[in-house]
Amino acid sequence: MLRHGEVHNPDKILYGRLPGFKLSELGGQMAKAAAQALAERDVTHVVASPLERAQETAEPIAAQFGLPVAVDERLIESANWFEGKRVSPGDGSFSDPRNWWVLRDPLTPSWGEAYRAIAERMFAALHAARVAAEGHEAVCISHQLPIWTLRRYVERKRLWHDPRKRQCGLCSLTSFHFDGTKIVGIGYSEPAAHLVALSPNARNAKGA
Repeated sequence: MLRHGEVHNPDKILYGRLPGFKLSELGGQMAKAAAQALAERDVTHVVASPLERAQETAEPIAAQFGLPVAVDERLIESANWFEGKRVSPGDGSFSDPRNWWVLRDPLTPSWGEAYRAIAERMFAALHAARVAAEGHEAVCISHQLPIWTLRRYVERKRLWHDPRKRQCGLCSLTSFHFDGTKIVGIGYSEPAAHLVALSPNARNAKGA
């Protein structure tokens, strides 16, 4: 599971599933770095979320292996009530009484797609990719919250969590290792970390 690269988002809104949000120039470099990190892998299947940033991240990987980019709607970003809005510490979004009803339940959560629904669709997408690359490796390009939720689901941890503690950086790889149909291990790496360090927006990427 590969998270996409940095997105061009000068207005700093939570873009979620909105169309038109593509990789920044640095994000394109991140995608190429991820492709280079995978160059010696036995990749026979590349599949991505339908959103532009995921498709663009998939392109250099697919080109490297001479593969098409398949689309799986289950890899899409989670739905969020704050989509299209500026949401960041200090902007008043969380202290505004008009938003309190939306924020009433952080465990489900009440402001967006249920964690359980995210986990189940991502788990299904993971196994579909395993079948498509049977005996080889697949690369699935998705988004931060879906990938992190999937990892917690597989690790049998509670799905609600502190977003600040997610281990899922831009263009990071969260790898699920199988023995047959059973997941026997999870790995994590950040092949674009040197580029992420150059981005002033990386730590505050929204709708990622």
